[in-house]
Amino acid sequence: MSTGPHRYVTTTDGQRLAVYTHGVPDRPTLLLVHGYPDNATVWNALVSDLSTDHHVVTYDVRGAGNSTAPAERSGYLLDRLSDDLRGVADAVSPDHPVHLVAHDWGSIQAWHAVTEPEHTHRFASFTSVSGPNLDHAGHWLRKAPDGARSVLRQLVRSSYIGFFNTPGLPEAAWLSGVGGLVLAGLERIGGGQQVRAERATRDYLNGLELYRANMLRRFGRPTERRTTLPVQVLAPTHDVFMVEQVQANAGRWVEDFRFHRFLGGHWSLRSAPAPVARRVRDFVAEIESGAPRPTGDASARKRRRHGGTFAGQVSVITGAGSGIGRCLAFELAERGARVVSVDIDGPAAERTAELCSMLTPGASAQRVDVTDSAAMDELAAWVREEYGAPDLVVNNAGIGVAGPFLDASTEDLERVVDTNLWGVVNGCRAFAPMMVEAGGGGRMVNTASAASYLSSRLYGAYSATKAAVLALSRSLRGELAGRGVTVTAICPGLVDTGIISNARLAGMGETEKAKERLNRLYRLRGYTPEKAARRIADAIGSDPEIVPVTAEAHIGLALSRLSPAALRGYARVAPPV
Repeated sequence: MSTGPHRYVTTTDGQRLAVYTHGVPDRPTLLLVHGYPDNATVWNALVSDLSTDHHVVTYDVRGAGNSTAPAERSGYLLDRLSDDLRGVADAVSPDHPVHLVAHDWGSIQAWHAVTEPEHTHRFASFTSVSGPNLDHAGHWLRKAPDGARSVLRQLVRSSYIGFFNTPGLPEAAWLSGVGGLVLAGLERIGGGQQVRAERATRDYLNGLELYRANMLRRFGRPTERRTTLPVQVLAPTHDVFMVEQVQANAGRWVEDFRFHRFLGGHWSLRSAPAPVARRVRDFVAEIESGAPRPTGDASARKRRRHGGTFAGQVSVITGAGSGIGRCLAFELAERGARVVSVDIDGPAAERTAELCSMLTPGASAQRVDVTDSAAMDELAAWVREEYGAPDLVVNNAGIGVAGPFLDASTEDLERVVDTNLWGVVNGCRAFAPMMVEAGGGGRMVNTASAASYLSSRLYGAYSATKAAVLALSRSLRGELAGRGVTVTAICPGLVDTGIISNARLAGMGETEKAKERLNRLYRLRGYTPEKAARRIADAIGSDPEIVPVTAEAHIGLALSRLSPAALRGYARVAPPV
């Protein structure tokens, strides 16, 4: 294993790039590209992990580390940088494409290279950590597909770019030591405090030209830059410079796109590289296996709403064969998610997956009874094998039971507890450990109900199970907060899903007539599962504790906090059925 400069690669304009090689020469080549104000040493921890079973190559980009620096600002243009990257790839792996892994400004130049048709064939895959394509970001800022709030948050986080473009001031800050103190503070927030950075003054000063040569040019006149290359984007949850949406928006421009969050900050690849190493290793193994890539036709790409925090994510949804579960599967697929449709009704789950694949390729179906803990464990193992750790798990499967509690049979009570409560418990126990092990960043969503806090004399058993789901979700949210997995409870309210048609009724006279009266109430309410799915998808992207969906769910939640006595009175009133 080599750990020193292996060679110098000379670029087309005469710069000499210091290239370092590590690991096993006859294994797939990983080419790691660093950002600003770093040099190749930022990858040391990741190299130690990945070089055990890969050929790993790092290099100092022009102006950094042991590489030479251009005399003119034009020497830092993205076209030059991507030519450098191509030149290094040709030198270290002339006969086989390399797998790119890049961070920060390394990602920016790598994005430029993989969207350049003359370079694309030299790369097998691309993993980007905390760095966008500048043209993609320019389009995102102009169109604001994720709302003005996301754009404002990104502008605040990017405010340093204006400072870097100010003549003389950033140089003075670095040379006086003020800039170093500020950066050290950001690194403590961003996950780099455990390992001291190996930087020289020239790394700070030369790299300023990256911003001055490219930022205004790309943001001012963004072009369309697309790629057919498999791309995964890794977004740390506590990145001080990047919001998730601007990175996930790259799904608009990439045919085979993955987006994964992980617990960490901007420089966590230096201090805690395990989540990045795991995702890179799994992604490269998938590409090297030669498995068919999940690509769709042009019409599917037009129907899909790319971008947002679900683009390229693996989303497991139980109870996806009908109702809110099916509509949420469609909504997430329309936003670019790869859906695993799970239901006790196998054909219904398969139909959901089939329709989801028309929006985003890669959907699949599994017939599973959520009350069977062993079956849920098998499902989790299958998802891990086929997709890796999921990014989103929605424990949605549930059934209805109505009527006076004293008239309900033991069989009915056991069934509703097993499905509504134990189904959620089994889902959490099967998937949460996997999401933690993957480095965090995942989302667990549990479907409770407005009935969890809106007590009713008609839904006693049902309310009890949903109140338990809400309490479990809140407790689990606190337990997993420090491990990077968020937990959200969904409380829909009266949504016309047809749940009453399949509910068990007790003590309510003629069952079919009672069901028709209840169904009429839901139809008159007029809140569709499609509308509920949009509301849920919009909400869970920001990781809230609880999502009340309908107006009555919002009002009931407010009353449960402000006037519990009013809800106790409501529980005594017979519903209008």
